Formats: sequence, C-alpha cells, structure tokens
Amino acid sequence: MKPRLTVELAKRVKNLPPYLFATIDRLKNETISKGVDLIDMSVGDPDIPTPEHIVEAMKIAVEKPEHHRYPSYAGMLSFREAVSEWYKHMFNVSLDAESEILSLIGSKEGIGHIPLAFIEPGTTALVPSPGYPVYPIGVLFAGGENYVMPLEEKNNFLPVFKSIPENVLENARMMFLNYPNNPTSAVAPRHFFEEAIGLAKAHNIIVCHDAAYSEIFYDDERPLSFLQVDGARDVGIEFHSLSKTYNMTGWRIGFAVGNSEVIAGLGQIKTNLDSGVFQAIQEASIVALQTDDRLLSDIRARYQERRDVLYEGLNSVGMQVSKPKATFYLWAEVPQGFDSSGFVVHLLEQAGVLTTPGNGFGSPGEGYVRFAVTVPEARIEEAVERIRKAL
Repeated sequence: MKPRLTVELAKRVKNLPPYLFATIDRLKNETISKGVDLIDMSVGDPDIPTPEHIVEAMKIAVEKPEHHRYPSYAGMLSFREAVSEWYKHMFNVSLDAESEILSLIGSKEGIGHIPLAFIEPGTTALVPSPGYPVYPIGVLFAGGENYVMPLEEKNNFLPVFKSIPENVLENARMMFLNYPNNPTSAVAPRHFFEEAIGLAKAHNIIVCHDAAYSEIFYDDERPLSFLQVDGARDVGIEFHSLSKTYNMTGWRIGFAVGNSEVIAGLGQIKTNLDSGVFQAIQEASIVALQTDDRLLSDIRARYQERRDVLYEGLNSVGMQVSKPKATFYLWAEVPQGFDSSGFVVHLLEQAGVLTTPGNGFGSPGEGYVRFAVTVPEARIEEAVERIRKAL
C-alpha cells in the first residue's frame, strides 16, 4: 500500500497569521454550540435584508439563458455604464465605462489581487494599521513587503506621511487608504487626500482607496470620494462594493474605478484568475445602482438610531468611545485592566456579547475593540445591559 501524500504548505501560507474573521467565526460557533444567547456585534454583515426590488430583479435575470454562459471579464458594459452614472450622481465624477471601470467579485477580491499586478519581491506597499487585513495579505501573496502606517487617535486616525522614511517612499509601489475607515470610523478631509496625491506623484506610488463605506454616513455629512479631489485619477483608483450600501454582502459584487492604466493592470490579473461576475447578479446590481436615494436615506437613518443607542450606552457604562460620522462601527477603548483580546473574551464569557479585538486589525489597534451596529436596537440595548453587569 502506497504511503499517504505528504502535504507541505507553501511558505506564503505557513507564514500567514490566522485570518481575523475566520477566528471570530470559530468563537461564535463554539459559543452558540454551548447554548448561549449570543449577541454578535463583531463582523460587519448587515442584518437588514437586500431591498425587495433588487431581489425581484435577480429572480427575473437568473432565468435568462444568455446569463448562463461565461460573463465578460471586465463586466457587462451595461453594468459599467450604471456604475458610471452612479458616480456622476453621487459624487459628480465622470468615468469612462469602457476603460475606467472594472467589475469585481466583491471589493475584497480586487483588493487582494491588485498587488499581483504591481508589487514584485523587494518592493513595498504602504498599508494602514489598524486596517482591513486583506491589504497586507495581498501584498505578502505578491512577494512584497508591507510598511505599516499607524492610525492613531491623536492624529484623527490618519497616517502621518511625513513620518515615512525617504528610502521607504522610494521603494514603495502602492499605498492603501480607506475612508470612511474600518475599523476606526474616521473620515478623511479633502486636505488629507490632497497630501496623499502629492506624495504619490512625487514618488510614483499607486493609491488604492477603499471606499466601501462611503454611503453609510450620518447627520447629512457625506464623505468625499477620493476621485473628487484634483489629481486623484492621475495616481490611483477607488474600490467600491454593493455589499454595505445595498445590504448585498452575500452577492459578491463590487467594482474598481479610476486610473485606466491601473484598472487595466488589475484586469490582466483577473482575466487569468477568474471568469467574471455572474451576469444575473450584474443585471440585478444595475437595478440596485439606480435605486431611489430615499431608500439609502432610510437605511442610514436606521443605522444612525442604532449608533446613537450604542454610543450612549457604552458611555453610560464608562467606556470611552467617539461618536462616528460614518460606517456602522464604534471603535471603543477597552476598560483599564484589559487588553483587546482579553476584553473580547471577557465579554463573550460573561455577557454573551461578541465584538472584534482591535489588535486583530494590526498592533496599533491594541487597546480598542470594534462594535458593529448590525443588530436591532433592542439587542443593542440588551448588549449594553449585559456589558454593564460584566463590568
């Protein structure tokens, strides 16, 4: 009998840290299996269903035989035209549907793949920390090195570009930014984007701006699109997703827009690694992108009510937290005597409330936890009372 196969993982996989949200998912399942009534405020997965008119459009589209064949690699032109019209309506930014827009299997896929087009072994990417774990992971898969740009409260959770050494800038090929920010909920002012564009032009750095949360904002203070700032299209692209805006996380569709050469580079990677987005999903997404603004306002209003309940509740139990202007997250300091992971475990075991440790987004996130307001108000109120007792 032949011996079993010896499976040897590649170094790039062996050296990976555990993926944060896979770990959170394991903790969640273990807790539920014990019969605990878990209030899950960890992963940013909207509990509000996809709007009915989008679901109905999908039902019709999925029956069309022309959608049962391979889709376009770049995305249906009609979908990309809808994206162009959406950007014009939302941000007054004009985009060429054929050369400046690319469909994605969710923005995560595009963010993870783009380093393969521009990063080589020995080159560097500038990544924010705390930040979405896919930024540095994609760079590692491409064989590159990550230079961490710490996001600290004293700097309004914006990276300080002048602190980056000159030799790092000379070796940098890409920079990831993300505003409104996950996990800190920070919003970037125009002058920050102008500074980023100036830095990118001076050092030939591609800027990749993740704008997945641009439509979840409060008090009628709409965040900027990176592409609204002069010179942005000269140096970079913006990633967007229908996941958070239209409650379509499971549909897996997003898009990248901006600099045509950068879009083409990402497109080359995708052409060789995937076969595009199911066209029925694209057709339903066109309907989503043409949705009346009032629906988005209603969604924002629900999240704002939840934000206010959690903000007031956490402050009432003595936790330090700023009121976010955007995203559906609250970034809270852990109480004295705890570190991030220890506090998450304490809340899980003593309160049946699951949050996300700040250090899971990078070491500068130590001392914080992230709450997602993706549960109904009544559950948020209950979570606050449980936390009060646990403290």
